[in-house]
Amino acid sequence: MALEVELAILAEQGLTFEREDYVTRFMGLSTSAFHGEIDREAQSRIGRPISETIRAELATRLRQTMIARLTEVPGAGKAVAGTGLLKAVASSSTREGLERKLRQVGLWDHFEPHVYSADHVAQAKPAPDLFLHAARALGVDPGQCLVLEDSVNGVIAARRAGMRVWGFLGGGHAHDRLGARLTGAGAERLVQGWLEAAPLLAALNDPQTR
Repeated sequence: MALEVELAILAEQGLTFEREDYVTRFMGLSTSAFHGEIDREAQSRIGRPISETIRAELATRLRQTMIARLTEVPGAGKAVAGTGLLKAVASSSTREGLERKLRQVGLWDHFEPHVYSADHVAQAKPAPDLFLHAARALGVDPGQCLVLEDSVNGVIAARRAGMRVWGFLGGGHAHDRLGARLTGAGAERLVQGWLEAAPLLAALNDPQTR
């Protein structure tokens, strides 16, 4: 949904992208990093920055779209509830937006208080700061952490943090070449969705399978 809204608003300003390239370059960035990258791209291609022009409209349309249409990715709640391991959310969303979305789909209580956004760190993905912050809060060594990521920037951040990472292909933005790009960035395996991830995560409760 975010991809749909962002591409539409950027196109209205005369800045168009090939969908797969856009996913690789911009998905997983914090809001501030996204606007910085978009301004550099817009200056190069259309001769002017656009972030200040689109910022308010983008935030409004994203919020309206999410409230109207956001639902749980199939199997997410069951997969999260099925693992007894310590867990956290470490997302490039804003703190307010992240809480609203998790509450809307019924996942907030599975993670709270370990819900961390780009607002918690100075440098968001692809820097490792956010994942390292989550690991410290959980009291877990980064080398003992497993990250599920659906963006190239997120996979890079996890690897820089010294963590294992699986590429997740169950999001609506996934395309045919996303898996190859996630593994190319360092994901050790791919999972097609939560229904596949659930038994794999449950198995991690057994020390002999880790």
